[in-house]
Amino acid sequence: MDSNALKAFITIVDQGSFSEAAEQLHLTQPAISKRLAALENQLGTTLVDRSHRQLRMTDSGARLLPHARKILDEIHNARIALSPDSSLIEGELQIIASHHIGLHHLPNWLRRFKREYPQVAINLQFMESDAAYEQMRKRNAELAFVTLSDSMIPGFDVFAHWPDPMAFVVGVDHPVALLDRPRLADLAKHPALLPDTTTSTYRVISRLFLEENLPLHPQMPTNYLETLKMMTSVGLGWSVLPLSMADGSLKVLDGVLAKKTAAEHRVSRVLGAIGLTGRQPGNAAKALLSIVQEEEDGLE
Repeated sequence: MDSNALKAFITIVDQGSFSEAAEQLHLTQPAISKRLAALENQLGTTLVDRSHRQLRMTDSGARLLPHARKILDEIHNARIALSPDSSLIEGELQIIASHHIGLHHLPNWLRRFKREYPQVAINLQFMESDAAYEQMRKRNAELAFVTLSDSMIPGFDVFAHWPDPMAFVVGVDHPVALLDRPRLADLAKHPALLPDTTTSTYRVISRLFLEENLPLHPQMPTNYLETLKMMTSVGLGWSVLPLSMADGSLKVLDGVLAKKTAAEHRVSRVLGAIGLTGRQPGNAAKALLSIVQEEEDGLE
């Protein structure tokens, strides 16, 4: 079974289009169609239904897809194992980062990485964590730096992780900023500027308010923390943001959760580096992970 034909099949399915798949693989559309047809002839079955405007996998295609991904992963792993010089670090490294990690962590990592490994070309994409998981599943990157959560879908390995302490914050002119010891009940009277309801941060805050039988009034949800910071700083509401983002435009509300036990006293999340289970990171990815771990351990 030809690996190039399998790659063509997978890319057509992931892109949902022959033309887009051809563009991604740097092929002509007739060439990628020929590869798929050759694979179908070899297997004696149709893998992609071309009779509709939108491409669809057949039942046979759906059964083949997970095996095709595993075959290509094993070929990838074999190439790494047979590398003539495992200490040679060069080539291209495709990574994904959430916007927050990209702004507040990635610069230090990449500055050092480029200094130590100038022969590596970095292909970097920024996106939300949920989108990053999907792109990793499609093998469009080797590493992703995202917010980890207990709802993370299976099939990923966590290569590195570190805490990201968070705090309740308001703008310096917000009414709550004038209170000596604000509580959740004080925040409940004002709009909340929080990420989308699907995020782990929102779930934690929502649970705190439910436990206190308090209303939560989320306004203008966005997963861009810099946007939440701006809206909070001008007094549009209160928020929960990483402590690393606190500056003179915000007031950190200490003691909001003072009634909680010590284990519940802090609001935090965990950031981390993930890769696909069963797909070995290459030399460049391992070198970057080593730098990430050293840099983040040094901040603790």
